[in-house]
Amino acid sequence: MGEPLTVLLSRMKDGDRAARDALFAAAYQDLRRLAHARLHGGGRNTVLDTTALVHESYLRLVQVGELAAEDRRAFFGYASRVMRSVIVDSARARLAERRGGHAQRITLSTDLPQGLVAPDEEGIVQVHEALHELEQADARVARVVEMRYFGGYDDREIAEALDLTERTVQRDWNKAKLLLRAILRPA
Repeated sequence: MGEPLTVLLSRMKDGDRAARDALFAAAYQDLRRLAHARLHGGGRNTVLDTTALVHESYLRLVQVGELAAEDRRAFFGYASRVMRSVIVDSARARLAERRGGHAQRITLSTDLPQGLVAPDEEGIVQVHEALHELEQADARVARVVEMRYFGGYDDREIAEALDLTERTVQRDWNKAKLLLRAILRPA
């Protein structure tokens, strides 16, 4: 069995480059489970697959250079935020494509089939933007939403990661649903 993630995180912090690769090798299955839960739990993204999300997240984590995570829960919390940014960026790119990107605009027949892009991509971007507003009101509640919606965590995992009780996570989730509904409600 390999070293615990906490030891690898400590070695990384001390500048051991081999520890970074060992960390991701040790956490790979957990990251895949997290990505799979996020992508397939509600069918919110049809472009990325589990492997692509994990690998793109890894590339972003490596580009940052220094990972400021002290323990396992902090690492997976950070990985959840990185996955969120990958998913949101993917949705934004697809929406830009849908709106023509940099292509020359022409008038098309209305007989073209609808639904060429997953309808939830706009929803992903709207939730991401609403989450920024929610962070201003209550940062912990926003973190619960981020970990649940973008990270695919369940109440027990969120409670562990944020050092809360499951009941507190459930209350925060219920509060978040009310606040997000108000934020996302059309004017």
